Amino acid sequence: MIGITFALPTESSDLRRHLREVRRDGGLFFGKIDNRDVALLHTGVGAKDCNARIETLFHKARPRLMISSGFAGAVGEDLNVGDLLLAENFSDRELRANAERILRDHNPRVVKLFTSTSIVDSDAERSEIARASGAASVDMETGAIAGVCGAHGIPLLSLRAISDSPRDPFPAPASILFNVERQATNYGRLAAYLLRYPASIPRLLRFSKQIGRAREKLTDGILALIREF
Repeated sequence: MIGITFALPTESSDLRRHLREVRRDGGLFFGKIDNRDVALLHTGVGAKDCNARIETLFHKARPRLMISSGFAGAVGEDLNVGDLLLAENFSDRELRANAERILRDHNPRVVKLFTSTSIVDSDAERSEIARASGAASVDMETGAIAGVCGAHGIPLLSLRAISDSPRDPFPAPASILFNVERQATNYGRLAAYLLRYPASIPRLLRFSKQIGRAREKLTDGILALIREF
């Protein structure tokens, strides 16, 4: 069985359409993709609930490998929306080498990934992460996922798609777009922001297309890996 994690359902929605013989168990989705057994888990945004949710997965099933997947932000100018990333600092070396071979037509970038404790949306924050850590991208979950997988001796591959960058940033402040504590968007607050700053509406629509493009690239990459792993 292959375990795959995403932070939120919006990241996994395309992949879930490929699941067959689906069985839900709490927040877990079990099923098959091309006759491969797959367990899909949403960890939530950030490390807060990652450990407990992955421990639940390992209690119900023991995957032979895990793929930490979802979106990541670029912290420099070298990455573009939709680029696939393999995190060299969190991925099992053998899995990463195989993934590079399998995904060669997808042109994955092998980079260092930084796991942040908060959503990074300003150019200053991106630049500081790049300077201090040497990372090319940032997420909020992989560090915690790697820790649990390491404790259980389960090899991990970190595969991410760039959803935002200094050239293609968030269309509004991160605190408006998503409340990490509540793990949800406050749509009333978002609507009030858009009424106050109507110029953000076209940016929000463009961002929605960015997310769709990144999700499509990510899904294609995961499917390619599942068929070969």
